[in-house]
Amino acid sequence: MTTPLWCLVAVMFMPVPLAMIGGYFRRKAFGTADNKEPRRQAAQLEGVGARAYAAQQNAWEATGIFTVAVVVTHLAGLPAEVAAPWTLAFVVFRALHAVFYLANIDTARSGTFMGAMFCVIMLLVKAGSL
Repeated sequence: MTTPLWCLVAVMFMPVPLAMIGGYFRRKAFGTADNKEPRRQAAQLEGVGARAYAAQQNAWEATGIFTVAVVVTHLAGLPAEVAAPWTLAFVVFRALHAVFYLANIDTARSGTFMGAMFCVIMLLVKAGSL
């Protein structure tokens, strides 16, 4: 498997630890994590718990965009070694995005979001230039 595909696997699993952190804060705030209506319960969270839930949702959204970029580059025939630096950078940006989200460092979080989006744009530009 190529580096871009390994990066895709990593990005697909990034929401999982954020969900676990959110579950911890739901149990801490409400005594239990409501598995029947988790979104309603999560909507009542505040502070780091609310940010963990928001970071998880954002990670799922980023997964879709990144998946499209990796698939497009693969189908276009972009060599994996050309795509790899951009996919690795995306993973780093997204990991930092989660850390900054939890730590409530909004400016850095926005910067990592933009960095990750730049990586996606560059992958598509490189695929389109073939």
